Amino acid sequence: MYKPKPGIDIIGKILDALYAHNPDALFVMSLMHQYEERGSLSKKQLQGLLSKAQKVPGISTSWLGTLEAIILKMPNRYKSVEPIKKTPVYQQDEELGQLMQAILKRYPQHKRVLFLKARYDNHEPLSIEEQKELKKFIKLLKIQL
Repeated sequence: MYKPKPGIDIIGKILDALYAHNPDALFVMSLMHQYEERGSLSKKQLQGLLSKAQKVPGISTSWLGTLEAIILKMPNRYKSVEPIKKTPVYQQDEELGQLMQAILKRYPQHKRVLFLKARYDNHEPLSIEEQKELKKFIKLLKIQL
């Protein structure tokens, strides 16, 4: 169970004052239960408590100021935003794919083109020399596109 810290317990006093003002308020009762069990409240819960306490006329303004200071002292927790969908770094060149398909259609066992096709299918960029090599194969093999 929770060991209370020595000193003045402003949050406990505000919870007691709110409970005395309206004993049927479920929100206040749940906050009191959690505060007694855990010994603390989250920043959102404290903000809700502050908004409820500001509506009650009998609560001291110094208590409200202290509660605001406690809230401001707490860290902000943000949920991470969804990552922006970016275009891939490497985009396949459709022309190169068609060149490789044409060569492999006529010569399905061409080892160099099979190697380049495997790299192309794994989304690895082909160098300029490899692209020139494919165009040279098309010219040498006299393949019409």
